[in-house]
Amino acid sequence: MCAMTHRFESVEAVREGLAQVDYLSDDSIAGIAYLADRLGKPVLIEGPAGTGKTQRAKSNAEMTGARLIRLQCYEGLDEAKALYEWNYKKQLLRIQAEGDGVEWDDVQEDIFSNEFLLERPLLEAIRADDPVVLLIDEVDRVEVETEALLLDYQVSIPELGTLEAKQIPLVFLTSNSTRELSEALKRRCLFLHLDYPDLAREKQIVLTKVPDITDNLADQVARIVRSIRQLELKKAPSVSETIDWARTLILLGIEKITEQDAINTASILLKYRSDIDKVVKEYSSNSAAHFQASGS
Repeated sequence: MCAMTHRFESVEAVREGLAQVDYLSDDSIAGIAYLADRLGKPVLIEGPAGTGKTQRAKSNAEMTGARLIRLQCYEGLDEAKALYEWNYKKQLLRIQAEGDGVEWDDVQEDIFSNEFLLERPLLEAIRADDPVVLLIDEVDRVEVETEALLLDYQVSIPELGTLEAKQIPLVFLTSNSTRELSEALKRRCLFLHLDYPDLAREKQIVLTKVPDITDNLADQVARIVRSIRQLELKKAPSVSETIDWARTLILLGIEKITEQDAINTASILLKYRSDIDKVVKEYSSNSAAHFQASGS
């Protein structure tokens, strides 16, 4: 197994590094990355969709200058798509090029070599020579049986033997909690729960990500989005959709959100017709609470 080198000097260094790439972090979020690095453990990030779980891994790669390798999980994901597979077309071409006079044993030894191996995200991450951050996104979409192969730092390939890791990457797994993950997977990981940011933090995120916005408009955006998330919706607005909405308002020259402004731009925040209708109804019946107080 490869030797470990530490990426971070302290929790504060992680928080400052994330701030430099416009990711606002508290000590609990920064501390998990620091401990993951020192302990050589993956980080399992759970929470509602749209709370910035994937961005957490991306920002970590950006702050360290590491290459991000992403494995998008889905139902039916297998070893060939996660670890490796053979380049069958290239193998066939080599067999055809060898001609009829070559013994099969000689051809077989040739075509089952590194030259014909297609590395998929997991194998690519552990065999990389450069620093990488491995993102295993939406791990709750795969079957329980598949979980076992996701965090193995050595890979056995029948034709080549066991390939050991050149490095232990910094690994982030995300889950939207659509199913309960196995105890075996959870035991191997450090755990971080990300929820929607509180009002002050979301306002600060908007101010950071949308430089041209005024303090008052950022405050109004954060308050309105917070009130929308309290409704029973198919999909609550994500943090990225909050940022998109704030940018939309700036592009439209809106300095203070009115009821009609919110109705006209609701589709930026909401992606289901039923959610839009519900929020428009809420705007109309409680416009004073949503717009007068939040825009003061």
